[in-house]
Formats: sequence, C-alpha cells, structure tokens
Amino acid sequence: MKLRKLSALLLAGAMCLSIAACSGGSGSGTPAPADTSAPADTSAPVAIDLKVGVFYYQYSDVYITSVRTNLDAKLNELGVTYQDFDGANSQPTQTDQINTAITDGYNLLIVNIVETASPEAAQSAVDAAKAKDIPIIFFNREVSDDVVNSYEKCAFVGTDAPEAGHLQGKMIGEYLVENWDAVDLNGDGKITYAMMKGQEGNAEAEARTQYGVEDANAVLVEADKPELEYFMGADAATKYQVDPNGSWSSQAGFDFMSTNLSSYSEANGNMIELVICNNDGMAEGAVSALQSAGYNTGEEGSKSIPVFGVDATDSAKALIKAGQMTATVKQDAVGMAETITALVGNVSGGAGLMDGINADGGYNVDLNEDGSVKVNKIRVPYGIYDANSED
Repeated sequence: MKLRKLSALLLAGAMCLSIAACSGGSGSGTPAPADTSAPADTSAPVAIDLKVGVFYYQYSDVYITSVRTNLDAKLNELGVTYQDFDGANSQPTQTDQINTAITDGYNLLIVNIVETASPEAAQSAVDAAKAKDIPIIFFNREVSDDVVNSYEKCAFVGTDAPEAGHLQGKMIGEYLVENWDAVDLNGDGKITYAMMKGQEGNAEAEARTQYGVEDANAVLVEADKPELEYFMGADAATKYQVDPNGSWSSQAGFDFMSTNLSSYSEANGNMIELVICNNDGMAEGAVSALQSAGYNTGEEGSKSIPVFGVDATDSAKALIKAGQMTATVKQDAVGMAETITALVGNVSGGAGLMDGINADGGYNVDLNEDGSVKVNKIRVPYGIYDANSED
C-alpha cells in the first residue's frame, strides 16, 4: 500500500487558498488542516484537503494492475494524499479496510468492489460513507443503480457491460467468415468453441458470455454459415467454464484448456477450434495451454487456434503482435483512471462530485429519455485491438 502526500494549490473564487502539506513515505504523516479563513466570495467552492482511500478487489488482476498504475500517476499529478488497499478478492477483508479507513479520517473513498453478485456489500460501503458525509466512487465492477442513487455523493465509473460482448462477438464472427476453412480443422463445416467465464453474477462476465456468442452467430448466419457449437455438446448444462475462484485468472484459463485438450483433440476428431474468453488473463492461460500442445507458437506454417479476449493488457497485446493470440477488446485503463481523477478533482476543489461530468465535457453518463441524468454512472468506451492496431 502507498501513502503519498504532495502539496496542492487550488483556487477558490478570486482568492488563492494555499494548502500546505507535509511530505511523508508510505504509512506516514497526518494531513495538514485546510486554511479555514473565509474566502472573499463565500459562495465560491472551498478547496478540501483530501485523504483518499483506493480499494482494489485484488492487486493480482492484470487489468486492475494497469488501472492502479495509471490512477496512482493521476492522483500524484493532482496532488492529493492517497493510499491503495488490496482486498485480495475477499469482501470481508475489503469491508474491514473501508470501515477502518473511515475511522482513520479518510474523506474520499474509491472502491473496486469485490462482491458483485448481490448489492449488499456495495450498499454497506455507501451507508458507511453517507453516515460520515464522505463521497464514494465505485469503479470497474458494476454496482446497481439503486446503490448509486441512494446517496447524492456516490458515482460509478466503468463501462457499458454489453458493449464488450457485442464488439467481441462481431469481431469473432467476421474473423470466422474470412478464415472459415483454416479454423474448421476437421472439415465438418462447423466451428466448435470453448468459453472461459470470469465470475458468476458479474455484470461484465454475464454480458460478454452472452453476446460474444450471440453476435458471432448473427454474423455467421448472415453469411450463410452454421452457428457455433459448444465443444461439450448442445446438452451441456452451461456452455462456459467459470473461474471457480471468481478471479478471472490465467491459471484458470490454463487449467481448463489443458483439461479440455486431454479429451478434445485433432487426433480424436473433436478439437476445440475457437476459444472465447471474458478477459485477457484467461485468454493468456488458454494460449499457454495450447502452446504446450504445439499450437499457437506464432511460427510460420504452425497451426493456431483463434483465441479472443477482453482488456488489451500489455501482455495480451504482445501475444497478438507475435501471432499467438487473435484479438481482444480494449478496456481503457487510462480513460478509467482519468475519469475517476476528474471526480476526485471536483471534490478536491470543493465542487459537486459530478460537476462538469456531462456530454459537453466529453463524458458518457447514463441519461433518461429526456436527457436528464438517470444515475451517476460514467461509461468509458471499449475498442477493438488486433494485429493491425497501433499501441
């Protein structure tokens, strides 16, 4: 965990309020009190000396690592005191961290919630923040509209969950239409797929699992191609394999694919011909297992099973450039960090949490049909990343 204190100089109306901050290493220092003298214009926002707690569901997630790196840099630029906390994929651990931080005087919470299958954990965090009049910003892992709307100083920064699935599905369908014969290893005129799902009940996982296949099938049907077939058969209870730890891990992707290949192979005439993954971590694990079986080496003339992911992590982009992974959907870690920091900047400057966070400012906020704000949720757009993309 990091604790950094930087000096901040913020303007309040026509009068400049200088806020002195003592420097300190990790875990040291007490925030200096803000200058409480009345500004010349008492209606102008008054700068706030922030102590920010940033709570990650787990550090080991590759995409979350990217967000954390970018958010740390942005908070340093903004000049606020902050500390990162690793929830280690345990909601009780994270809840204790949040409650302790509130007791310790943190006055802004940024939360990558662990538990997404039900709203109780997020609502508990909101209730604790609201009781102390502390703004709270959730990010990346979706929380319900009801949770966000229960407190005017609450917001969510994330993505439009179905968008990733739609982009991935369209991309997969178009790739298969263009490369059908090469992908159809046993020449039976059908493509069998494996699906790696990150976590049950997670909004992003649910949408990606559904639309990654549905939208691919729509493209195939339009091109007079048969729909995808799940490698375990149409009678399989679920047509995906889910990380048992809910960690979206490369280890889960590797273990599933290694087990799959022990029964489903070219020699048996039932080889998995396509791998769809909810994130790049599981995709990278699947690629590693395929490489152990002699596929996806990137060498000219070698056989390759198409593997698609989501996130566009640096390691996944390297695999794509090397011809070992096919493509991914970019989840913009930089854009997410910048959007969170814009909210923090509002609070730091004494403005409302959502001030200026609208279409005119370049933000995509959830709106009602009449254009009014439906809920304080800001969506960072996805994009496609393949071998032709530029970093």
